[in-house]
Amino acid sequence: MGSKNRHSKELLSIILKDRKPYQWYVEPFVGGFNTVDKVEGNRIANDIHFYLIELFRAIQWGWIPPSNTSEEEYQHIRKNKQNYPPYLVGFVGFGCSYSGKWFGGYARGNTNNGRPRNYCNESKRNILKQAKNIKDILIYNKSYYDLYIPPNSIIYCDPPYEGVTQYKDTFNHKEFWEWCRKKTIEGHTVFISEYNAPLNFECVWTKKVNNTLVKNTGSKQGIEKLFQMRRTK
Repeated sequence: MGSKNRHSKELLSIILKDRKPYQWYVEPFVGGFNTVDKVEGNRIANDIHFYLIELFRAIQWGWIPPSNTSEEEYQHIRKNKQNYPPYLVGFVGFGCSYSGKWFGGYARGNTNNGRPRNYCNESKRNILKQAKNIKDILIYNKSYYDLYIPPNSIIYCDPPYEGVTQYKDTFNHKEFWEWCRKKTIEGHTVFISEYNAPLNFECVWTKKVNNTLVKNTGSKQGIEKLFQMRRTK
């Protein structure tokens, strides 16, 4: 879960470079917790996805996910979410799905030696590895716009990318960038992962990555970028 895991250390070397003692680190779009779990100190993790947040809250409390989920069980949970604990729905919906997409199809395939892969057990192992690193994180399930952020925080945003087919017309990008400007003016240090940004945001990091969500590209590659709006003096 989470596309930023592979280069989170590179991102954090920039994002946390000037972090002060006791300064809060905040992720309004936390996704699979694959960046925030590598940060120490005061942390806030938020996401609007109810089942995702219920999953990670359960992991905080010591819940152990299943090692096996059949395709029949997967489909029944997908169609009857209300009949299952939300943290289980969250785990199956992401951890047992193709490419970790929310109920994007039951994950199946073989290992390099031809044996069937157990994606469910792989997801279980991966998320339990995160457990010890997320125990003291404050976790919220809100819109980023409604999230309380302590004064002078470091905010890292990984929002739905503009122009990506999966999120088309479901996220107000103009409103989001205005929110980033407002938070910067309030005294926060704001970083944003995106492919492009308004002119008054500076690109501070780039990297070519494979990404199955890139629109209209046969190579399925994109240039990940990290942006920051500098505070005006």
